[in-house]
Amino acid sequence: MIVKKLGGFLCIGLFISWVSACTGVGPSTSLFRSTSPHDQYGQSLKEARLDRTALGTDWLEAGNRALRDSLKISVPYRESGYFSANKTFAVGYRLDAQRGDRFLVRVETQGQKTAQVFIDVFSLDDRNRTSLIAASKADTNVLAWEPRKTQTYLIRIQPELLRSGSYTITVTREPALAFPVQGRDSRQISSYFGASRDGGRRRHEGVDIFAPKGTPALASVDGIITGVGSNSLGGNVAFLSDNDRNIRLYYAHLDRWNVSNGQRVSVGDTVGFVGNTGNARTTGPHLHFGIYGFTDGATDPLPFIRLGRGPARQPLLAESRLGDSVRVSASKSPVRLAPTADAPVLQELPKSSALTIIGGTEAMASCRNAGWANGLRR
Repeated sequence: MIVKKLGGFLCIGLFISWVSACTGVGPSTSLFRSTSPHDQYGQSLKEARLDRTALGTDWLEAGNRALRDSLKISVPYRESGYFSANKTFAVGYRLDAQRGDRFLVRVETQGQKTAQVFIDVFSLDDRNRTSLIAASKADTNVLAWEPRKTQTYLIRIQPELLRSGSYTITVTREPALAFPVQGRDSRQISSYFGASRDGGRRRHEGVDIFAPKGTPALASVDGIITGVGSNSLGGNVAFLSDNDRNIRLYYAHLDRWNVSNGQRVSVGDTVGFVGNTGNARTTGPHLHFGIYGFTDGATDPLPFIRLGRGPARQPLLAESRLGDSVRVSASKSPVRLAPTADAPVLQELPKSSALTIIGGTEAMASCRNAGWANGLRR
């Protein structure tokens, strides 16, 4: 078998390694905080002295290299692949995320026995230092997480030892908050954060969502109502405190309220009704929706409530191709390989180099250098 455009494939490194870089978990933090399932599993290998075996050492080293040799992706994203019981496996993915995003990472496995897969999310600073911010629960191959600041993040996927099977990883994005106007979505936003107001003397500190007068304005989170009252700009207003995210949601220009100070509400409860009170008397009815941090000023609400991008649609590799051995057909094809200690991940391979496909999508195959293997298909 010959891969006609292998030069266009991006081959993901899989001999990747583990590091204990954590915030809020691990032995260096509070004794009242538990370590992540990945860390607990690594510690169990050490306690059983399996870290002194070749396979145990490879597993512990695999996670660390995944943090360095990660693939940059755009969400939504998915790919399929295969991991073997006699080889360690880990893979990393980098993505840019905004405060207000909510990501769902799911790993589906198929094999003789369903493998536990550890999913960890790290923040990545401008010096490429990692800090663990979220981890999947034990025996759960799914993780939902929200970035607390706009920056680059890294997702690491690693199954337990001595398991074989095929897998599909999917990463999707959705808004962190429910939309605050009944029957509307982010397509009905007509004025955005930062727009000029009063001849440039101030900036718009929210988004405007237009809807007929009397349309219910809904609680976007579970929280407590504070600050029900009136002011000259916002007219009838209410604040909804979200203690989990340390933010307050601001509802303005309400025709009337449906809540009182100190009231606890749940997502979807009616806070008030859309109107045009305050300085919106000359405009059509709309909800001014803002977000303020407990310790800082206004932040752009759009990432918190905008529509997600839907499911991942990358065509997956046929399962029959996983583990397939191929040759590079183009001259000097740049590929991404499973890394070794003495070779870079990104390499430019000459024509006829032998590779084994271990995962990816139809557009990007993940490959391991196969050497000149017997039975190589042409």
